[in-house]
Amino acid sequence: MLLMIPAPSPADLLPQASSVPGGIAEIVIGDGLQPAPKVFYGNRRVLVTQQNHHWLALVGIPLDAKPGTQTLEIEQTGHREQIPFSVNDKRYPEQRLKIKNKRMVDEMTPADLSRIEAEKQEMARIKDTWSERPADTYFVAPVEGRLSSLFGLKRFFNDQPRNPHNGLDIAAATGTDILAPASGTVIGAGNFFFNGNTVFLDHGQGLISAYLHMSKIDVQVGQAVRQGQRLGAVGATGRVTGPHLHWIVYLNQETVDPALFISQDIPRLAARNQ
Repeated sequence: MLLMIPAPSPADLLPQASSVPGGIAEIVIGDGLQPAPKVFYGNRRVLVTQQNHHWLALVGIPLDAKPGTQTLEIEQTGHREQIPFSVNDKRYPEQRLKIKNKRMVDEMTPADLSRIEAEKQEMARIKDTWSERPADTYFVAPVEGRLSSLFGLKRFFNDQPRNPHNGLDIAAATGTDILAPASGTVIGAGNFFFNGNTVFLDHGQGLISAYLHMSKIDVQVGQAVRQGQRLGAVGATGRVTGPHLHWIVYLNQETVDPALFISQDIPRLAARNQ
């Protein structure tokens, strides 16, 4: 199954820039007539693409980054230089959820804990994927539904603090199609303790997306997919309060706000909350 996607406008080809924790800094790093430079943020490679005859770095900013000056390292033809960029402050609101299955909150068995640790290592390996091919940064919404939980929320499960919300939740009925928002390669697929049925896509140069809580997976590891191709269906597997897609986007292994990639779709999805 393949959804027909209208041709993008130039403004849609790149994510919306937002130099805040959990956001994306877009930084001009060189003349597009020169070979593509290698860019590092910390010790991690950074996505580099061309725009308006310049090389542009798309930097995923950690959710726990402090406001102030950060530094990129640029490597080109054996020469290295540093480029500073600013991170602005952003305060995310709280969200409190009641989870009926306490085994998913604080009553895990020893076997559960062993599984969770193994899955954590597997997901770290997947997030570490780097492919040199040009990244596909033009995304569309992966599912038709309503926005039910935004990125970055400070979360409490049964009044216990947990990590901030690392994705965007789109509520939809079980069985609703989940479509690839951009072309990519399946680099992970399976069932995880908290995430339920999950698919990971590599879109090139450290841009990776993940699709959680699926009722069904219709792709296999190693498979190439096109934008609009069905990945599976919405479900309620793993730690959930109801059927929805939890959608994660990683840049240089940092979770960033998926809404920045589908700014053209957000008004339509948000309007369904009214």
